[in-house]
Amino acid sequence: MSIEIIVLLFVYFTAWYALATLMKNTGIIDIGWGAGFFVLALFQQVVYQYTIGWIFVVVVGVWGLRLAYHIGKRNLGKPEDFRYKNFRDQWKDSFFVRAYVQLYLFQGLLMGIVALPYLEAMKTDSLLSPLLLLVGVLIFLVGYGFEVIGDAQLKAHTSNPKKKGTLIRTGLWQYTRHPNYFGDALLWWGIFVMALSGGAPLWTIVSPIVMTYLLRFVSGVPMLEKRMQKYPEFEEYAKETNIFLPWFKRESK
Repeated sequence: MSIEIIVLLFVYFTAWYALATLMKNTGIIDIGWGAGFFVLALFQQVVYQYTIGWIFVVVVGVWGLRLAYHIGKRNLGKPEDFRYKNFRDQWKDSFFVRAYVQLYLFQGLLMGIVALPYLEAMKTDSLLSPLLLLVGVLIFLVGYGFEVIGDAQLKAHTSNPKKKGTLIRTGLWQYTRHPNYFGDALLWWGIFVMALSGGAPLWTIVSPIVMTYLLRFVSGVPMLEKRMQKYPEFEEYAKETNIFLPWFKRESK
């Protein structure tokens, strides 16, 4: 990771911290998460200007800007997300310092790690394997489909007054309790494979591993599972449906 990328990440997340402090809503950093990957891709393309780099600008932009728009539309104008509200309550007087270091600067570090495959691939002008690129694009599209369709199905469910207070258990949600998080993880495996086709080193596999781990065990699935447990049908749903990897519904006993 170049010093320029490090400086860009520092400035980017510091700016989001300043905005969040003014708005008194730490949750807006979730908007900056997706958009930040696009900013990194665009910056790298301006620096190296190789034709293959535009593939990553488009792919990362399609994912990151859609995610930023989706989260912004859902959260702006509403109270601070429960996760950040809990941090605010727990950290009390030290909240502003800890939020800057543990939420903003740490996310900058994570973003730099996750972005490594395409940042490395964009440094070259060669395409080592068109077939590998195609495989990576297909993996990305499947993951992107899970994320976009899962989000749309969830929105339709929560917007239906007749289904208020119930869990969504239809569509992709009958195969995995978190199709959007699964899709988010899968598409980063696709970006990694695409990056390999452009010459990114194998060690950049740390990117999809970190993203998958975060979504499955840290900031994604575990937090949402706690909220889902308040629904009466959650226990039955959990017995029938895989928590992350999609699979057919099991018979509940």
